[in-house]
Amino acid sequence: MKLFGPFRQVVTLANLPLRGKLSDAQLEIIVDGGILIQNGKILQTGNFETLKTENQNIEIENIEGDQIVLPAFVDSHTHICFGGNRANDFAMRNAGKTYLEIAESGGGIWSSVQHTRKASEDELLKTLLERIDFLISLGITTIEVKSGYGLDVENELKMLRIIKKAQEHTKATLVPTCLSAHLKPRDFEGTNEEYLNYILTEILPKVKEENLAKRVDIFIEKSAFQPVESKEFLLKTKDLGFEITVHADQFTPGSSRIAVEVGAKSADHLEATIDEDIEFLANSNTVATALPGASLGLGEKFTPARKLLDAGAIVAIASDWNPGSAPMGNLITQASILATFEKLTTAEVLSGMTFRSAFALGLEDRGILKEGLKADFVTFKTDNFQNVLYSQGSLKAENVFIDGEKIQ
Repeated sequence: MKLFGPFRQVVTLANLPLRGKLSDAQLEIIVDGGILIQNGKILQTGNFETLKTENQNIEIENIEGDQIVLPAFVDSHTHICFGGNRANDFAMRNAGKTYLEIAESGGGIWSSVQHTRKASEDELLKTLLERIDFLISLGITTIEVKSGYGLDVENELKMLRIIKKAQEHTKATLVPTCLSAHLKPRDFEGTNEEYLNYILTEILPKVKEENLAKRVDIFIEKSAFQPVESKEFLLKTKDLGFEITVHADQFTPGSSRIAVEVGAKSADHLEATIDEDIEFLANSNTVATALPGASLGLGEKFTPARKLLDAGAIVAIASDWNPGSAPMGNLITQASILATFEKLTTAEVLSGMTFRSAFALGLEDRGILKEGLKADFVTFKTDNFQNVLYSQGSLKAENVFIDGEKIQ
């Protein structure tokens, strides 16, 4: 057994509901607290001196200076396995070019597909690990990683194999998701429906055979896949044994309802979600995932997180780190800005980046500092946990622990 502390504050996030709005008064905050760990799991949280007195023959890991501790963060939506750079897209967008104009000039998702296909496996692995290390430095220890820049059998499998290989080189938990249904590639000769069938018959059986991913995603939008064909595709992926998530309501409403109807784990984006679909989400177990990085990158409105929480939805917050619409990658900065515009409490933001995001990934063993859960936690050099969001990302994580072992 090992006892960590003393911390000025241990913010456990224990005893909070999975869904709906939260007040900061609901937060359990242990002053001068400690965390007792055994075999990578949390045994107990409480007053540091009391834990030290009540437990014999324990190893003490003293925390120097004023530090607070939170559950480690979970980023439940990223596209961090990619080749190339789309800085020119950002510049063109800010200069007033439309999405279609950028795509026609060689930018957009197809640009990332071309760069990713051309990149060697070593190059992709190296840059993926660098991005994982950056996320760990923020205190993020569970990271969803999508394919979707390959868009054919060879390159989608290449991406997913690289994500699997990256797991061998990091202590963070990686959750791979197959996003072959990102858009129909320009070099596919056939309809959307034929491409989706190609994914079902040619890509997903190999993904399952090699155990490369247990989750499948699709981008439902006018520029990608349409509602009826997408719903049929999602139901067939469920029949194949995959969990599903959906890029929903980014520019046009309606697809979040499909996510709920097919039992998706999450509906992500939701910037265009309308009130009637907010109620639909709120009455389901489909997590509503806000992606403020995309709003910032595209200059679009934010996910209506306040309305979703007030309606009783499960709201997570993720980075959407990708080379086009959300290049920042800093989840804490994004979440802090979302909180400002959507008037979210600190409790709602922290929950959205921890146990609620973990639920979107089917991981209910983390995101809360309580007995029996995974001992992933992050410390910040401050005497007040509110400073983490108040600093909007400028207050850096001091120490990051995975399974009770310090990795930063």
